Amino acid sequence: MMRSPHIELDRARSALSAVDPGCDRESWVRVMTAAKAAGLDFDAVNEWSAGAGNYKGEKDVKAVWRGLKESGGVTAGTLFHLAKESGWRDDFIGVTTRDKPHQREAPTRPAVDPVAVWNRCVSADPGHGYIARKNGFPEGLRVYPAHAERLSIAGQDVAGWLVLPAVDLQTGDLKTLQFIPPGAGKKLNLPGCPVAGAFVVGSIEAGKPCYLVEGIGQAWAVSKATGAAAVVSFGAGRMEAVARELRNLHPHARPVLVADVGKREHCRKIAEAVGGGWVCAPDDLGNNGDINDMEKRDGWQAVAQLLAAVEFPPVRFRLMTAGDLLRLPPVQWIVKGVLPLDGLAVLYGPSGSGKSFLVLDLLACVVDGREWFSRRVRPVPVTYCALEGEAGLAQRMQAYQMRHGTAAGSLLRFMTCPFDLLTGDDVEGLAKAIGSAGVGGGVVVLDTLNRAAPGTDENSSQDMGHIIAACKRLQGLVGGLVLLVHHTGKDATKGLRGHSSLYAALDAAVEVTRSEDRREWKVAKSKDGRDGDAEPFLLEQVTLGEDADGEPVTSCVVVRGEPQQGERVPKMTVTERLALNALRKLEQSKGDAPPEDAPEWVHVAVKEDDWRAECYAAGISTGDDSSAKRKAFQRARQGLMDKRMVGCRDDLYWIA
Repeated sequence: MMRSPHIELDRARSALSAVDPGCDRESWVRVMTAAKAAGLDFDAVNEWSAGAGNYKGEKDVKAVWRGLKESGGVTAGTLFHLAKESGWRDDFIGVTTRDKPHQREAPTRPAVDPVAVWNRCVSADPGHGYIARKNGFPEGLRVYPAHAERLSIAGQDVAGWLVLPAVDLQTGDLKTLQFIPPGAGKKLNLPGCPVAGAFVVGSIEAGKPCYLVEGIGQAWAVSKATGAAAVVSFGAGRMEAVARELRNLHPHARPVLVADVGKREHCRKIAEAVGGGWVCAPDDLGNNGDINDMEKRDGWQAVAQLLAAVEFPPVRFRLMTAGDLLRLPPVQWIVKGVLPLDGLAVLYGPSGSGKSFLVLDLLACVVDGREWFSRRVRPVPVTYCALEGEAGLAQRMQAYQMRHGTAAGSLLRFMTCPFDLLTGDDVEGLAKAIGSAGVGGGVVVLDTLNRAAPGTDENSSQDMGHIIAACKRLQGLVGGLVLLVHHTGKDATKGLRGHSSLYAALDAAVEVTRSEDRREWKVAKSKDGRDGDAEPFLLEQVTLGEDADGEPVTSCVVVRGEPQQGERVPKMTVTERLALNALRKLEQSKGDAPPEDAPEWVHVAVKEDDWRAECYAAGISTGDDSSAKRKAFQRARQGLMDKRMVGCRDDLYWIA
């Protein structure tokens, strides 16, 4: 029975849609050859290919299409054979024309109904092989059960596989399903259902970031690191379509495309097209490495820092309505009330005031996301350009980790090479190094300004203008905040050394003062906050070891100072009181021998893991979320240490 050419093309399109476009490249070329032999054109094959997670773009498809040659072993029949292996049913048998009303029309339903398959599935649990391997969670996912009707995709029985739904972002209608094996193996899509829709982890909110990722593993990493929404596009080839749909449906959310290694430019172009931002997994993860790989290697804090370093396309002039203005988010802080999220800031004081110790203490808290003097901190990457001696810095860092634990401040990045702000190559070279390391969008510290601008006259308005312009150039290239460490003049009461234009250009300034043994830092300027907040601090000496002559090598760490008479005495928060009681209980029941360098009066110490577990058991956080519990413990621990109520050496703690 002869079919009309139109019917035969419809039959070929239906068969092609049933074959998984995410197959290996050799199989993909074979399917394309068979589709061409069946009479399908380039547009049909390109549309089918775009549904794959490994889709490389129209140019790639076109290059292969043009090079296809006839093969006696690959015919139109090959296409129909492969489709039937994938579960396709030939509904065109007996159809000979498409224009007679009494004849059957070309089928419009997919070969397999995704809703029917989804309804056969059972809820996933955390023990599923893929979820466990990716440190994920099962919410919204199902598993295809062994007792259900057998389902084979690309010749594989998918019983026990994780099932990920792709839904229409506007209507919520189920479009297709993705199947993920519990062990090794590639993901497979439901045959006969072109990949469409997306899967959302979390809730998309106006004014907040909404991260767009390729797969569910990256979405889990985003959720744990930021708590923000993550949208799974089911492959790089679908990111643009999903990004445009997100922009239309959620115009006030902030879309951020998260690129796997090697796909930075792909995501950057999409972000620029939709007015969003982009960030890329670090290159040292290897080809196609992603943020889930980064989480497993470096931890969720490193992912949080990476995701905070979002790049946005430059917009010279932005016009806003009154509504846009009112919807702008409140001032964003790195250290609440002290350092803004972006701009230019300075920490300054006279020699010997302790500003270098204070700035290291501040930066380590920022990179770790720990409270600083009881002020909330947003974890962001930090690049510390230490231009005044490597040895002293190494000793300060060693002392800091002896006081706060060996992991404290471990994510700090240091640069100790000579650097000149007024040399364009130096500014661009530093920005490139920071970008390549994936630590942009946080804080870049220049310690000190004098060393970063050698040979300039700080009192000259012209020279200071060049310095300010160079700082803003660096901030524009890297994003985030540029923090200068600077000196006061001969008369410390007159503030910053140099021309007054520097102070006028600042978004924030922190002044460090010393009177005999009393030291204090104060918010001298806050363009978007309150000036005048101050905190006393002390420098506590730490013995690092002995030199070649047997004499002690020492450095100092910052501890919260005792308020003078008339100043407010810090009070403990509820969680700090709970944590202190937990530590007291463990000292009596589960204490260990103190470290060798602990004060003489300390007879028992508690491991951090034991203290944390006891705090969790005592209900330090009302939620079940492990991230909330962890943050509550970290805030309580640091608050008690800042108030000098708890001591620490080598991750062992005691009540002071």
